Amino acid sequence: MSRLQTRFAELKQQNRAALVTFVTAGDPGYDASLAILKGLPEAGADVIELGMPFTDPMADGPSIQLANIRALGAKQNLAKTLQMVREFRSGNQSTPLVLMGYFNPIHYYGVARFIEDAKEAGVDGLIVVDLPPEHNEDLCHPAQAAGIDFIRLTTPTTDDQRLPTVLDGSSGFVYYVSVAGVTGAGSATLEHVQEAVARLRRHTDLPVAIGFGIRTAEHAANIARLADGVVVGSALVDQIANAQTPEQAVDGVLSLCKTLAEGVRNARA
Repeated sequence: MSRLQTRFAELKQQNRAALVTFVTAGDPGYDASLAILKGLPEAGADVIELGMPFTDPMADGPSIQLANIRALGAKQNLAKTLQMVREFRSGNQSTPLVLMGYFNPIHYYGVARFIEDAKEAGVDGLIVVDLPPEHNEDLCHPAQAAGIDFIRLTTPTTDDQRLPTVLDGSSGFVYYVSVAGVTGAGSATLEHVQEAVARLRRHTDLPVAIGFGIRTAEHAANIARLADGVVVGSALVDQIANAQTPEQAVDGVLSLCKTLAEGVRNARA
C-alpha cells in the first residue's frame, strides 16, 4: 500500500478525517519553508500538499498567487522543491506528501526526469491543476506506473456525465473543490458538501477530501464530519503573508495547524 492508502486506512479505523495542509515550497524562503514542512506533521497535518511555485497559478486566488511570487522571489524552483522533499523525508518516512501545481514547470524540467526524481525524493502523489484526463498519457499514466498517485480535482460543475472521465485513473484520494472559483474563495454550505460527497461516493471508492474556503477549526470540524479529508491552504499561507519575520511565519503556520487539527480530530467524538 502507498503512504496515502495507508494513512487514509489508519484514519478510517480511528473514525476521523485527515487534515490535509497546503503550503507553497520556498515561501517565504527556503529555510523557513523547510522548517514549516518539517513541523507540520507534529502540528497535526495528516497529509501535506506542497505547492510547486509557478508564475501563472491561474486556479489560485490572491493569497496563493502572492505565495508563489514570494517563493519565486526567493529563487525557489522545481529542483529546490524536490530537494526540500528529500530533506523532509530524511526525518519523516510516514507522512504522505503530494506536490501540487501546474504542468508547465514539470514539462520544462522534463516529465521522465521529474517522475524519476520525484519518486526518489519521496513524493507520494501529484495534483496538476491544468492537466485534464484527456492528457493522461502526458503525466498521469507514467507517474502511476512509477508508483506515484495522481489525484484529480472535481468541482460543483463536474456533472455525472463528466465524473467517470475525471475519475478514470485517479488514485490516492479525490479532491473536491467545494466552490466554483479560485483558492481562498468563499465556502460552500454544509448541505452542498454533503450532497457532493454522496454523489462522488456513488462514482468512486477513493477517499474524498474537501477544500477551498476552510479557515477555522469550527469549519474544518464541520467538513470533517462529512468527508474523509479537510484541505486547508489559503488560511495557512496568510499566516506567512502577515508575519514580520521568517520565525513568525513558521510559528503562525504551525500554531494554526494545531488549532485546525484539534477541530478535525474532535469532530466525530
